[in-house]
Amino acid sequence: MELQEKIPVPIFTDVDRDVFLRQICPQRRPAVLRGVCLGPCLEKWTVEYLGQRGGDKEVKIHVSTVPQMDFLRKNFVYKTLPFNEFVKRASEKKHSDFFLCEDESYYLRSLGEDVRKEPADLRKQFPDLAEDFHVPHFFEPDQFFSSVFRISSCGLQLWTHYDVMDNLLAQVTGMKRVILYSPQDALHLYLSGDKSEVVDIDAPDLKRFPDFVKAKRYECVLEPGDLLFIPALWFHNTTALQFGVGVNVFWRHLPADSYDRKDPYGNKDPVAATRALQALERALHTLDELPADYRDFYGRRMIQRIQKRTYCDSQSATNTQEDCDSTLPSRQFTKPG
Repeated sequence: MELQEKIPVPIFTDVDRDVFLRQICPQRRPAVLRGVCLGPCLEKWTVEYLGQRGGDKEVKIHVSTVPQMDFLRKNFVYKTLPFNEFVKRASEKKHSDFFLCEDESYYLRSLGEDVRKEPADLRKQFPDLAEDFHVPHFFEPDQFFSSVFRISSCGLQLWTHYDVMDNLLAQVTGMKRVILYSPQDALHLYLSGDKSEVVDIDAPDLKRFPDFVKAKRYECVLEPGDLLFIPALWFHNTTALQFGVGVNVFWRHLPADSYDRKDPYGNKDPVAATRALQALERALHTLDELPADYRDFYGRRMIQRIQKRTYCDSQSATNTQEDCDSTLPSRQFTKPG
């Protein structure tokens, strides 16, 4: 099998706010930040301590019979457990108490008190644990959107997706592998909404997803205490190499009114992008009024105009046309008659 080009994510040490804002964030590329002070959580957050401080607050979790979770096909169920019982089970490899099977996998993504209106905030959902975690001050307080508590069973792998806000993934305990793909490789990732249909990124089905090998694969392994800067729109896929606890901190790096105000998860496309995609759908419906060969011809003209107006890297007209032919599924277009 042809392999994807693999690029290590760079590691930076002794990063403070000034270095982050001047040298790292403007590059719009992932970076591992090592040595940033995250507080006493690094020493304190054992399974026993988490259970004691988190208490019996009920949490909604994902439970799956397999460690590779697939959000598109929903190969998991949602269950509710007291937090201390959840932490105990997630840290085990075999369970005496279980929902589906004795080696089921668990995943927690904390939610706001009102899941339909309120973003997750570690300080509100787990105030006793939040005292141990120091949020890096790499953005202005009014840019803060959410702090998401994440706990995973060993081996648990989450689907490839993108977020519309910048975020820092703080790995507090355990080790985690993270694979990332650039927004410029979106056409190779077979998207369904904000998620990739390629579930097994290590052994993809190249008959179904032949262009997946064209995507450049950025890779890192996070150790306890590491921060991973994930710029908005960068696709990421995570695998817990050990039972792991982490915190995602999201912030608005665009003006606040760029985002959907009714989005507690922070994963809806920016308002202008949503309007543009809706307009595109209307344009495509209009093209349906034409015969197939005309749809093909004017569809290609639309693609070329979009590329010329929006692509960041400069391309010649020849390259643009080659990209049209090579990156879009051939089944959608037939040669004009």
